[in-house]
Amino acid sequence: MTGNEIREMFLRYFEGQGHRRVRSGSLVPIGDPTLLFTNAGMNQFKDVFLGLETRDYKRATSCQKCVRAGGKHNDLENVGFTRRHHTFFEMLGNFSFGDYFKKEAIAYAWELITSPKWFNIPKEKLYVTIFGGAELIPLVDLKEDGEARDFWLGQNVPGDRIFAIPGLEENFWAMGDTGPCGPCSEILYDMGPAASDLGHTDCKFPCDCGRYVEIWNLVFMQFNREADGKVAPLPKPCVDTGMGLERVAAVLLNLEDPKKTSNYDTDLFQSLIYVTRARTNQRDSTSPLTMASLRIVADHARAVTFLISDGVFPSNEGRGYVLRKIMRRAVRHARLLGGDFYVLSNTAANVADVMRNAYPELSENLGRIREVIYAEEERFSRTIDLGLKKLEADIDLLTKDSRKQREGLEKIRGIFDEQLAAAKTGDASELVSPSVVSKLVNEFKVPLEWVQDAAEDRAIRLVSNPERFSPVALPPYSGENAFKIYDTFGLPLDFIKDVLRDQGLSLDEASFDSAMEEQRKRARASWKGIAKEAPNPAYAKLAETFKTEPDFYQGTNTRDCRIEAIISKSGPVNELKPGESAEIVLDRTVFYPESGGQVSDVGGFYDNSESLVLATVTAAYYPVAGLIAHKVTAKETLRVGDRVAVVADATRRELVKRNHTGTHLVHAALRNILGTHVKQAGSLNSPEGLRFDFSHFASVDPEELRDIEQQVNEQIRLNAEIETGVSSLDEALASGALAFFGDKYPEHNVRVVTIPDPNAPRGFYSKELCGGTHVRRSGDIGVLKIVSEQSVAAGVRRIEAVTGTGALESYQRAASLLAHLARTLNVGEDALLAAVEKQSQTVKQLEKQLQVQKQKSALSLLDDLASRVQLVKGVKVLAAQVEGVDRAGMRQLVDSLRQKLGSGVVALGTTEDGKVALITGVTKDLTGKIHAGKLVQALAKLVGGTGGGRAELAEAGGKDTSALKSTLQTLPSLIDHLL
Repeated sequence: MTGNEIREMFLRYFEGQGHRRVRSGSLVPIGDPTLLFTNAGMNQFKDVFLGLETRDYKRATSCQKCVRAGGKHNDLENVGFTRRHHTFFEMLGNFSFGDYFKKEAIAYAWELITSPKWFNIPKEKLYVTIFGGAELIPLVDLKEDGEARDFWLGQNVPGDRIFAIPGLEENFWAMGDTGPCGPCSEILYDMGPAASDLGHTDCKFPCDCGRYVEIWNLVFMQFNREADGKVAPLPKPCVDTGMGLERVAAVLLNLEDPKKTSNYDTDLFQSLIYVTRARTNQRDSTSPLTMASLRIVADHARAVTFLISDGVFPSNEGRGYVLRKIMRRAVRHARLLGGDFYVLSNTAANVADVMRNAYPELSENLGRIREVIYAEEERFSRTIDLGLKKLEADIDLLTKDSRKQREGLEKIRGIFDEQLAAAKTGDASELVSPSVVSKLVNEFKVPLEWVQDAAEDRAIRLVSNPERFSPVALPPYSGENAFKIYDTFGLPLDFIKDVLRDQGLSLDEASFDSAMEEQRKRARASWKGIAKEAPNPAYAKLAETFKTEPDFYQGTNTRDCRIEAIISKSGPVNELKPGESAEIVLDRTVFYPESGGQVSDVGGFYDNSESLVLATVTAAYYPVAGLIAHKVTAKETLRVGDRVAVVADATRRELVKRNHTGTHLVHAALRNILGTHVKQAGSLNSPEGLRFDFSHFASVDPEELRDIEQQVNEQIRLNAEIETGVSSLDEALASGALAFFGDKYPEHNVRVVTIPDPNAPRGFYSKELCGGTHVRRSGDIGVLKIVSEQSVAAGVRRIEAVTGTGALESYQRAASLLAHLARTLNVGEDALLAAVEKQSQTVKQLEKQLQVQKQKSALSLLDDLASRVQLVKGVKVLAAQVEGVDRAGMRQLVDSLRQKLGSGVVALGTTEDGKVALITGVTKDLTGKIHAGKLVQALAKLVGGTGGGRAELAEAGGKDTSALKSTLQTLPSLIDHLL
């Protein structure tokens, strides 16, 4: 069976058992900042399990896209070197939300796995594990899951194939330190002796050698764990199961061919491995390293393609950083295989082809995906060169003294060879080394043994015995430095080791590992710190029996709304007194709660005559699905059960509506003009304007912006009536509606907003899933003006625009500025551009003349400065403070002074804009002893700054202008120390 057939069979089986087929959630967890990536099938149902959300079904089945390559769950380093680790994988699952429990879940699993109608896996190849009991906290024990054992026995599973695994690590699941938890039951398959990583030929279950593979885990959410560690039965126990598609595909393949024991042997990977072989000229190699690299490229190509499709872009932090690491690891292994930097971008098309049945969006987004990958591959090719240069520079410093010794040895050998050549007799045994040999030995610290070996090779007897020196012991290369190069430039560790080995150096792997672990801790902490704020438990309880009726589509005011609950920081209260703040839930409301990029309404609660203000409302939001909470400050006493009139700020709402509908128009215009690769990556619709983030890989040029703005305003002038309707999610998407990135949609009753255009091929200009409020007709927007376009992340651009009154004000400001400039330059507005260009040319000429004068002024100081030279151990040293000279002038001065000195060290400093500027220069003959970059760093510390540069020229800045003079005076002592 192919991977596609297995996926479909699983979902079809559970549909036949009354389960709702639910599409995979995004790899970017929506509304859950506690997760780096979606890493389990239950992620999209998390709020359902927690009781914060209800759905119109109690049984579900899904095939969920998952990534484990960062944060708490990270399999990245193992991928390619084991049979079953992946960055991207698919998790098949069935779920019960308080409906069925252990008995049914076990029966479903056994039938699907073993029935000839379904997967038909032989029962004699299967084993089952159950929870074997554990101590939760002292004196609180959980017993063995006898219920699960009985239900497995009821499926005729032999008792000797059911194993109880004790402890909380293996067969017990918990959502967190508190909350839902419960025992697990696993189904494992015997892959046979060929799968043993340890070479076992007759081991028995549950040997952990790799032979026995877990294929399905059944989680029984049975308890609720409190803060004190104690557990109590859940009122509605649930089921969450997970079966890896790649693993079950490997199992079914193993049944046909027992030699096939790896997930990578399946059709989900084989076509990708095949094309990678072809692109890297590795058609026949089966070496372990080649196979590992082929698997890495195939696996990472899947992860990269899916992540970019779901809106993740390479960057230096968060999800983007993990994506960048995956991409660079794949590129590295493609190069090891003999390919170029562009294997990954070419493989994305094959991923889309393999997955097209289940994930057609990959093909739709393929152009964008390949552009992102190609741009990152280009960037990485440059980064590799930079990382290698940094590594070589470090090695150069580390081996300086050792090179000096070898250089001295070569000179001594040269002297010996000259003596031999000058000898008239063939017997050179009486030749003695001249005194210069002793001088070289001392100058270069050459070990005496080296000199003696060189003399013996030439049959030369040394008369004098120079001072003994030991060879310079080269320390291992810093693991911290290696990690910086690895982390910053993406230079792989084995690449770094190879370069070091060529130079006779080792790596301090302990400090590298320590730096790596610190980075992992920071990565984990960065996601632990983003805890999803849990709503007050009172909301979840209220949502069990009650839902707020939304009236915000009908208007901005309504009467006779009942106060259902008042929630303070400490919990539910029955009364709110004047001046107190809390959150209030009504039976119905006209306040639009913040969601979908649209800000919430503001306004107030009144008595039913609307003559008395009872409370001000500053915001509204969804604490849990189905409830709308109002953040209020009471003006009068409010009690649960009171009836109030609800009035939202109508003028403000209209401004927001114009901008929200304007956002839809901008989105459509961007796709029409830039291409359908444009996808929304975020938005904000407020009274002040609109902000729209979208995927694109270059700045939008002025002509394109003008075309976008013009097209939007043409649609506004058409004054089409906005259409809204409700349908199922599948029907809406099939009709051409676009789903906004980052929003979560129900399977049914999704709201579709359409802006008709009878001249468009599909009869509409824009069609999107959207729960926001919109104008009645497009002409109500008035006009839309784009005010800015900029980059906000790699591959993500942002447009900001204003509509209606805001657009008019923008036009008026621009017109006023234009008129003011025309008056200032004393020209008509039509001649303004020519006048500005003329002024610009004049300014450039004056700046050029000023620069020439500055250079002349700086050079006039040359002779005076040269007269201040000091000698430090025979080296010319010049340190001086100069005034009225900018950095460019100081650079020229330093260059001129180095030429004038011939050999020496120069340091100049000046103050500009309340800050210190320093430049150091060292003539080439002295850079072996004195490094300009290190010198300027030492000076910069004394003025409260930092700097650096090359061995011959370096610059720095500082904050303490009062310390400049004394700092420059320290230069001779610094040089003396270095010499």
